[in-house]
Amino acid sequence: MRAAFYYDLRSPEAYLAAERVINLLPAAEWIPVTAPQIPGADLLDGFRCQTDREAFCDRIERVAARRGLQQMRWPDPFPCDSAYAMRVATYACRIGRAVAFSLAAFRQAFAGGRDLGTPDNVLIAAAACEMHPRAVTKGAHLGSVARALDDATTRATQRGVRDVPAVWLPDGSVFHGDDGLDGAVRALIA
Repeated sequence: MRAAFYYDLRSPEAYLAAERVINLLPAAEWIPVTAPQIPGADLLDGFRCQTDREAFCDRIERVAARRGLQQMRWPDPFPCDSAYAMRVATYACRIGRAVAFSLAAFRQAFAGGRDLGTPDNVLIAAAACEMHPRAVTKGAHLGSVARALDDATTRATQRGVRDVPAVWLPDGSVFHGDDGLDGAVRALIA
């Protein structure tokens, strides 16, 4: 068994983590999950006021800038409906393109400011990693892909994932959030 990186493409914190996972945990399996189906997950729609929302966005933008990532451009709407994009991410897992597609989609959303609730924006991300649009469209609508996404989400919650991003280690420990990656790396080295 190997480490697992759980994410939903609607999460800017998962975007920040994804840009680090690729280097810090290169052998981790990338597993898309549906954050709204994880009990207690932050759905990013419960800001008390506009000031709280702005503080959240400012924090994410500062971290992205400090890491040398492209300037954050927030999709409209934020958070987006990621259901279609997550089915495509699940299909990408089946064909060995989970990492490439997911990074492209995260960058479309948070560096390009594109709404991943719009299928054309998802297809642009898929094309960036050489996934054929007809195959992607067909794959996203397969019942087996939808079931695989639901199963991955259920398994994540059984493993103790309570929000995204999260890293699960084979010893059963779970590290949440972008900052949790550092703890996961320390635990693997120890």
